[in-house]
Amino acid sequence: MTIIDLFSILPVLVLVVWALFLLLADLWASRKLPGLTPILAVVGLVCSLVVSIVQVGKPQSSFGGMIHVDGFSVFLNILFAITGIAAVALAYESFKNLKIQRGEYYVLLLFSLSGMMLMGAAGDLIVIFLALELLSIPLYIMAGMDFNRLESKEASLKYLLLGTFASAIVLFGTAFIYGAAQTTNLYEIALAVSLAEINWTLFIIGAALLVVGFGFKVAAVPFHTWTPDVYHGAPSSVTAFMAVGAKAAGFAALIRVFSLDFTILSENLTAVFWALAVLTMIVGNFTALAQKNLKRMLAYSSIAHAGYILMAFVAFGNEAVRVDSIASALFYLAAYAATSIGAWAVLIAVEREDASRNEIEHLAGLGKAAPLLAAAMTVFMLSFTGIPVTLGFWGKFYLFRTAIQGGNIILAVIGLLTSLVSAYYYLRVVVKMYFQEGDVKVNQKGWSLVVAVVAALIVLGLAFIPELLYKFAASSLIIG
Repeated sequence: MTIIDLFSILPVLVLVVWALFLLLADLWASRKLPGLTPILAVVGLVCSLVVSIVQVGKPQSSFGGMIHVDGFSVFLNILFAITGIAAVALAYESFKNLKIQRGEYYVLLLFSLSGMMLMGAAGDLIVIFLALELLSIPLYIMAGMDFNRLESKEASLKYLLLGTFASAIVLFGTAFIYGAAQTTNLYEIALAVSLAEINWTLFIIGAALLVVGFGFKVAAVPFHTWTPDVYHGAPSSVTAFMAVGAKAAGFAALIRVFSLDFTILSENLTAVFWALAVLTMIVGNFTALAQKNLKRMLAYSSIAHAGYILMAFVAFGNEAVRVDSIASALFYLAAYAATSIGAWAVLIAVEREDASRNEIEHLAGLGKAAPLLAAAMTVFMLSFTGIPVTLGFWGKFYLFRTAIQGGNIILAVIGLLTSLVSAYYYLRVVVKMYFQEGDVKVNQKGWSLVVAVVAALIVLGLAFIPELLYKFAASSLIIG
């Protein structure tokens, strides 16, 4: 291993080594200082974040082209690290309320984050598969962390079975592509494709299998069936982390692979991603209309937002707007991350010790009982809808603009119409909080309040300077 190799994986290495240290430290701290483990987890995440920031503007390839440090991977590493810090804060409060404080959760979270970071930097299909397993296996366990509830165990089992099936599909896709190009290195595959030195039948089958496997991770229709039950059954803090981290990692793999290898199939892939985007937006939004449980509503909302991000892949088929399409996807991922984490923080603040009272009707009266939390939730619902003066508005604006520039006007219209549909169930939450009386009991002194307020400030603050985040996303596209 050279110094360049070491530097390229340093953010991941920091998390892995720190997770192993944390596993040993928790044996002592769990009894004497139960709050020390999450604090140490945050320290490790901050160190990884600092290392990632240091890597800005220093692209390099290492491990024989298997790892690539570029603006794309650094952008995602920063997003993952910040998400992890918020997830630790939410988990500490949520698990304390549920009386299931377990230090191994934070170890699993760090391992999962290391897999997510590795996914964004992978330059080889084998590394992508290993990263997929590294991020997924801890999530299977984390989903069942609330051992006292049958729903949590059920969520863990369902996620394990379906996730294993999806991983097998990715592995089969990798095998087919290796058979087609005689290599699993993304850049060598791209070279073989440009020289037409591949077996096209095997290549197309492999590409289709990869779309299916990654489609499961991003919860795109029709690979979304696991999402509502897992989101509902898992502890809310786990779901908050999963909704952002796993989705971003899945899209990282999609962008990394399809920006390099399958551009020659862009015409055919455009039709595929067009259909996936439309189905995901329609099914996610219309099914969310019927939900009375807030966790399930947010689950279907997550599915719908995956459809919006898939719009960027449709525009990706047009080379003239390819950079803008990927930048739009990254911008939307960042906007969705801040909004989603904040919404889950509010939900955790109103949940009871038995993980109940997460129905939408249980938010009634929140405007009077906890004005700050209600105001933050209003910001998140408006951002999800895509209403101006929120970061979500700019996220959809950039996606729709890219779709129109790529000649997909019908897709942009469908996205706009489904956004109007989503306004009903998002604004229903606002109406419940401010215009209906209730006996909601809220924890207004925990970390959930801090996370919610900070997230709301980010969603509002960056909405006034969206070009900074967009330019950062666009400048990160040194892919290759």
